[in-house]
Amino acid sequence: MGVRVLNDTDADITGIAYDSRQIKSGFVFVAMAGGTFDGHKFVESAIEAGAAAIIAEREVDAAIKRGVPYLIAPNGRIAMGEIAAPFYGYPAREMKLIGVTGTSGKTTVTHLIQSIFNNCGEKAGLVGTLGARIGGELLDTKHTTPESVDLQRLLRYMADQGVKVVTMEASSHGLYQGRTLGCEFDCGVFTNIARDHLDFHKTVEAYLDAKLILFREYPTMSAKTFHAAINVDDPSADKVREATKGDVITFGVDVPADLQAANVVVTDRSVRFDMTYRGQTVPVMLQIGGYFNVYNALSASAAALALGLDLNTIMKGLAVARSVPGRFESVECGQDFGVIVDYAHTPDELENVLSTAKSLTSKRLIALFGCGGDRDRGKRPIMGKIGAELADVIVVTSDNPRTEDPEFIVSQILEGIPDEDKARVTVRVDRREGIREAISRAESGDLVVIAGKGHEDYQIFADRTIHFDDREVAREILTELI
Repeated sequence: MGVRVLNDTDADITGIAYDSRQIKSGFVFVAMAGGTFDGHKFVESAIEAGAAAIIAEREVDAAIKRGVPYLIAPNGRIAMGEIAAPFYGYPAREMKLIGVTGTSGKTTVTHLIQSIFNNCGEKAGLVGTLGARIGGELLDTKHTTPESVDLQRLLRYMADQGVKVVTMEASSHGLYQGRTLGCEFDCGVFTNIARDHLDFHKTVEAYLDAKLILFREYPTMSAKTFHAAINVDDPSADKVREATKGDVITFGVDVPADLQAANVVVTDRSVRFDMTYRGQTVPVMLQIGGYFNVYNALSASAAALALGLDLNTIMKGLAVARSVPGRFESVECGQDFGVIVDYAHTPDELENVLSTAKSLTSKRLIALFGCGGDRDRGKRPIMGKIGAELADVIVVTSDNPRTEDPEFIVSQILEGIPDEDKARVTVRVDRREGIREAISRAESGDLVVIAGKGHEDYQIFADRTIHFDDREVAREILTELI
């Protein structure tokens, strides 16, 4: 790590923290310089709270004079990742660990994997966007992929609870920043790649390369046999396969693969298809709607096959799986038209959701969406164009504007909508009014898609964060109108 040690004395370490407010006697405090905060400002307060040692990216003279062991590392987050797993006793070595990465589907895939293993009697844990879960026990997490010390602490807890399989979302941020360091993966799943997080990665190529860390680097960090499950229908599949250091199992619908889906039948509430592997075929019935869930089911099935389960066991686990909150979730209040809430917030996800929705109605498709502030601005006109191409009625609104002007974000979305389609567009910057507009425009047989926030129960503005749940708001408005 290129660590330089000052005040080289022994210390009994009882914990690790990167937030000085969580420091207790005997803890190591890891000071990191981030985009919005600088942990070095809190080194002295950490020592006053009882920190027994400091890991930092630069010297803080006043803290060094306190005499506690002081380690300087080029990257505090990486250093923390290097020490977290051994501190917690390498918990990943006591379980099968599956990392799921890609632009879309990670949350649903991890839930499906957990369902498959739980159904066959294996105690399975999950870590991702909606938090962590062991059976019915829910545990809050701050990030899709938690910081390394939080993640290793969580894996230790799961191992101590008898969990034998853990499936986790391995985000591009988490892989690139080293949050997953110390994880020893048995399987990595690649769902797809599309434009996302370019505010952080800058280019799609850099974004993909961050995903490839799971397949290229993590197999070399473990004595485990690594298996990669790769979606061969995605244009980047060859790059993932070439990067992989380990065994590969492919899955797909359109391109020949090890695990193949055929005879697909999709509704807004279910997916049916035949799944074939090594000459054996089983019928899959998934109680979750949307064509993209064919790929999510294949992703989960490929991971389960890689870890030794058979097709019949996998089929049964998929059959008992239920929809993930905010993922193509139907809102029913007795209305004679459909209302779907989905997390789709990237061009690829919006296109997938609207394409599926369009195939499920013979009447009009009404789409409501916006774009988040302080994120990739380039995707805004692209999403406007997709909305115009696929929806009959478009309502453009706010997502999480954060520090940006919501009306400016909307104006950038509108730039992608051709002039001849503008007559089909209604702007309601207030998201509640936007949802009201979309639902009030619906007639018998129409399908309304409310996209962008899915499971989120908040909306972020420059000066405040408010409670806001698309599903709650949709139900309130439906109850008023019908």
